[in-house]
Amino acid sequence: MTRRFDFLVIGSGIAGISFALKAAQYGKVAILCKTTLGESNTSFAQGGIASVTYKPDSFEKHIEDTLIAGDGHCDADVVNKVVTEAPSQIEELLNWGIDFDRTEEGLFDLHREGGHSEHRILHHKDNTGYEIQQALIREVKRHPNIEIFERHFAIEILTQHHLGEYVTHHTPGIECYGAYVLEQRTNYIHTFLSKITLMATGGIGRVYSTTTNPDIATGDGIAMVYRARGIVKDMEFVQFHPTALYHPGDRPSFLITEAIRGYGAVLRTQNGKEFMYKYDERGSLAPRDIVARAIDNEMKTRGHDYVYLDVTKKNPEETKVHFPNIYKKCLEYGIDITKDYIPVSPTQHYLCGGILVDMNGRSTIDRLYAAGECSCTGLHGANRLASNSLIEAIVYADAAVKDAVKRLDEIGINEFVPDWNDEGTSLPEEMVLITQSFREVEQIMSTYVGIVRSNLRLQRAMNRLEILYKETENLFNKSVVSREICELRNVISVAYIIIKHAIARKESRGLHYTVDYPEKHKTDL
Repeated sequence: MTRRFDFLVIGSGIAGISFALKAAQYGKVAILCKTTLGESNTSFAQGGIASVTYKPDSFEKHIEDTLIAGDGHCDADVVNKVVTEAPSQIEELLNWGIDFDRTEEGLFDLHREGGHSEHRILHHKDNTGYEIQQALIREVKRHPNIEIFERHFAIEILTQHHLGEYVTHHTPGIECYGAYVLEQRTNYIHTFLSKITLMATGGIGRVYSTTTNPDIATGDGIAMVYRARGIVKDMEFVQFHPTALYHPGDRPSFLITEAIRGYGAVLRTQNGKEFMYKYDERGSLAPRDIVARAIDNEMKTRGHDYVYLDVTKKNPEETKVHFPNIYKKCLEYGIDITKDYIPVSPTQHYLCGGILVDMNGRSTIDRLYAAGECSCTGLHGANRLASNSLIEAIVYADAAVKDAVKRLDEIGINEFVPDWNDEGTSLPEEMVLITQSFREVEQIMSTYVGIVRSNLRLQRAMNRLEILYKETENLFNKSVVSREICELRNVISVAYIIIKHAIARKESRGLHYTVDYPEKHKTDL
């Protein structure tokens, strides 16, 4: 079946839904959800959303903090754009009914997180992302111009490569016409045609064995764009959150928000010694890349699997009010955070690279925009400053809508796209092959492409991945399409790009640290 829309949104986090709500004023919008509308990386964002709100904070301070965290690799114009447009986007979130915590005087109760020089993190308890997601869902469900397709999985974006005999030689560059989409309930592959497509598929956590991301974070958008010959950038900069609750077997790992360190928690070794000042004068409030490497080093030199996060010196009742979900979760494991140290270890959390976009959210494929974690805007550089991601997502979703509607009337629906062809395929004989390959990718990436890297480790990872790539492509070409085989392909593609970009960067910068090139280049690549 062929469906036609003005706007096709692939992904249902803050970037996808905020884009859809604004685009729906100008045309029909389809939102594709791999699972349900409520399951996204946004929902798992605990800490909050960064925006300059009150003095003594200023745009200049937020810009400087972002540039310092990005370790010389940020796009200064992009940083200026996101920081200065943040307050107006916060106003829009408030208009959509999002409830940020306030003080008794009615002012926003702002948190401070690692790398921030001021209190500027708006939050809702310790589940800000969930609060934002639920408010956006309420809005999107009642909009008459938006159609939601749950359990619909985008397989490939449609470009000239799919036009066969209809392709012309007059089309400049690559264009996107929509996507082939698997309806998981029926296993039927639909053709979704659109004038404008937004990629908002979130993160890549499933590439690693431990992650704070939900299981749906398989880098689908990045892999699809890469296969379509779009430019993907800065994939070597994978952020490991320093403080995930250490509880082997949990997936996703439970995040202990960075805001708790801004609140006053300190990191300690298993013998109770505070250690962060050995690594950075900001101590436990240093940026994430520094803290994650410091914890990794302490664990390796001592032979430990975790360190401790200590918030016991703070007022117990105040701690419970500020971090109710963390308090409740830890209590399930017999840890009372008002009295006990919290065992934590670094785990994969965020990707700073992704689909290259310009200041309007345009990718290098015409008619295709990207926003949120799957995109690379230049804001984060080599290391994301805490709580900058949610604000980046809504600022760029807004920019993408404003740019797209200017050209909507001059773009038509391409009616020459053929239906998906699965002739000669059959059901995969053994699903265990897919499951095992997933585990192998996770093991390869966690072992060789983690917080500390080397040429030897990266090359070994590439060699192992090459075997899995060939096996998976062979299986995909012979099999009836399923979400599982597509996700495996995507995870392998993303892992390959991360390794490729890491090998190419002959320096240590931000989140990319290699023992073979421990120094930073004086000028950025």
